[in-house]
Amino acid sequence: MRSARLGITFLLAGICGALAPAVGAQNKGGASSPASAQPVVKVGALTVTMPEFETAVRQAMRKKYYHGKVPEAQVIALQHEVADQIVNQALLLAEAKRRGIKPREEKIKEAVSGFDERYGKSANWKENRERMLAQVVPELERRDVLEQLEHSVRDVPVPKDAEVLAFYESRKDLFTEPEKLRLSLILLKVDPSSTKVVWDKAKEEGQAIYKRLLAGADFGELARLHSGDESASRGGDMGYLHRGMLPEELQAKVDGFKVGVVQEPIVTLHGVAILRLDERVPPKLRDYKDVKERAAELLRRDRSNQAWQDLIAQLRKATPFTIQEERFAELASRLQ
Repeated sequence: MRSARLGITFLLAGICGALAPAVGAQNKGGASSPASAQPVVKVGALTVTMPEFETAVRQAMRKKYYHGKVPEAQVIALQHEVADQIVNQALLLAEAKRRGIKPREEKIKEAVSGFDERYGKSANWKENRERMLAQVVPELERRDVLEQLEHSVRDVPVPKDAEVLAFYESRKDLFTEPEKLRLSLILLKVDPSSTKVVWDKAKEEGQAIYKRLLAGADFGELARLHSGDESASRGGDMGYLHRGMLPEELQAKVDGFKVGVVQEPIVTLHGVAILRLDERVPPKLRDYKDVKERAAELLRRDRSNQAWQDLIAQLRKATPFTIQEERFAELASRLQ
């Protein structure tokens, strides 16, 4: 998952100037009170005070909830997520340093050139370029170091044929084509906001068409004449549909249909529908030879993800850190 990866992705970017010195030294002062100066998160030499943590959480809110409020039930969960990401990032940066991974100068220069190209005509950029870069460049360097670390960890060997076959045998659900249904539809379209009179008229018309179908009328012909669905031009043929393509309530009804039987009119959100199940194609397991490459790709991806998660788990186990979860309620009240 993306949140478990790189940054972890730098929720702290907006306060990188405050936190960057802390990776290697304790934070210094600046707190408005003794309580706010106490770390909410501490890992190695990094300490994150409540004001810093609040900034990070608010940035996560804007990113995840598009400037809206966090649902009350998720406020504490979001703080846990941010705190974990802070810990993971600090641990991964320390691991990258231990492995001797350094920022790639050319890549950083390229990024800075991009900023110059994009903002070069801005008076604000010209005036404050050096001060801004003093904050941006260290963040770019951390990002690059973590990208290199993640790439090296995720670069797992190509699985052997026997391993791919074993994966296929154990995860046949991934290689099984789902059941397909072929349906025909006559839809008497009704605006959802229409009056009861309009809906009742559509229901009566639906019953009349249904009786004609039972009497032997041609479904395709009536679909072309009466249906408001785009399938009308094809005689109501909706083609093959996989599970999940129909609304759940309608899917539940279709599951009970018998092939070739015209169903009584059903009231839907978009009007009155008359359906006929024309074909039911059962699930089919694809042959191994046809999906071997895909199976190898999926297995390697799973192992890559596992290698990354294992590294994070190992680092969290090996390095002491603290998260003052009891202080989450304090911040939660200000986030609502």
